[in-house]
Amino acid sequence: MSGCGCSSSGLRPVDEAIAALMAFVPKAPPSVRVDLEDALGLVLAEDVQSPIDLPLWDNSAMDGYALRSADSGRLKITGCVAAGDAADVELRPGEAVRIFTGAPLPPGADSVVAQEDCDAEGDWLQAPAVAPGNHVRRRGEELCVGDALLSAGQKLRAQDLGLLASVGLDRVSVHRPLRVCLLSSGDELREPGEPLAPGQIYNANRFSIGALLRGWGMEVHDYGVLADTLAASRDALSLAASEWDVLITSGGVSVGERDYLKQAIRELGELHLWKLKMQPGKPLAFGSIAGKPWIGLPGNPAAALVTALVVARPFLWRAQGRRWAETLPITLPAGFDWPAANSRRQYLRARLELDSSGVARVRLHPQQGSAMLRAASWADGLAVVEAGRTLCAGELLPFLSFSELGA
Repeated sequence: MSGCGCSSSGLRPVDEAIAALMAFVPKAPPSVRVDLEDALGLVLAEDVQSPIDLPLWDNSAMDGYALRSADSGRLKITGCVAAGDAADVELRPGEAVRIFTGAPLPPGADSVVAQEDCDAEGDWLQAPAVAPGNHVRRRGEELCVGDALLSAGQKLRAQDLGLLASVGLDRVSVHRPLRVCLLSSGDELREPGEPLAPGQIYNANRFSIGALLRGWGMEVHDYGVLADTLAASRDALSLAASEWDVLITSGGVSVGERDYLKQAIRELGELHLWKLKMQPGKPLAFGSIAGKPWIGLPGNPAAALVTALVVARPFLWRAQGRRWAETLPITLPAGFDWPAANSRRQYLRARLELDSSGVARVRLHPQQGSAMLRAASWADGLAVVEAGRTLCAGELLPFLSFSELGA
């Protein structure tokens, strides 16, 4: 057991905190082989090379006529080749073959003329002069046997599954989903649909954070709401650490005397850091229990969402086996003034709108409180204002798109 690895009186810069978390990323989950139909959103566990040339043979890129580039003018049409046909009759000089998109090029032909570029009447074709290879997809033009197809650590998208299928692969090796236990802290929390007594609120974090985790391809088990006691926190965390890969809690990591999670972590394992130089999201904690990582998100809903996206996400993506966990912001002009500098880096809920000249500008929602999710639902992403900075409309600032963050 150990105490906190950083001074509780100071605030840790966001980038430094992320780097500290990344140093504790556990080994990726073991690999399993799955059918392509079940692989969407999972992470490749090994590099994939193409087992075949793609295309497997020269084929037509257009509906038209296959011919020799040395021939032009009046040519005799001697046959027809459609996709799925075998083109095994050699084309002789002065001949052309009707051909359709994707059909194999007949032996002897080296070009295709599009049907709209020539005139056909009966068995005869009037064809223009064309260059060798015109409208022909060459064998191996896209891929050759052994070419790198996909890399270990990639999250499989729809286009990746299509690429695997295009070379005949029906199964792929992936990391099994990271198993995350989600716990909420606070006696005031109630589930949507339940009546609220005075002082009670609905548990939004269970749904927003749980949805993020599932959207990132992770298996989520919800332990519900912890009672605000040290014993309840210890018992739940100890059980979760015995069953799951990563533990995530929301609430219970601030400075209140009834925030027991940090104390439970100290007694059961290690507490590595807390308090970040960011807004919203200062009270974020990280530690481990029985070798299982624990991330303590703030209780305020907007703060929990932002810290999950900015700080927890890189750690969790890497723990899932993803090779690339960084998300690069785009730089855009501000559509607002920010006259008062803040001592912490700001992650402001914002969206992109075109101004009168057609330039995309970053517009802020007027409600930026750490408890307010309405702004995040309205927004496209997060405008980042560095600590100590002021802004005038038109100045450039970084913008993190929710789509790039997986939100």
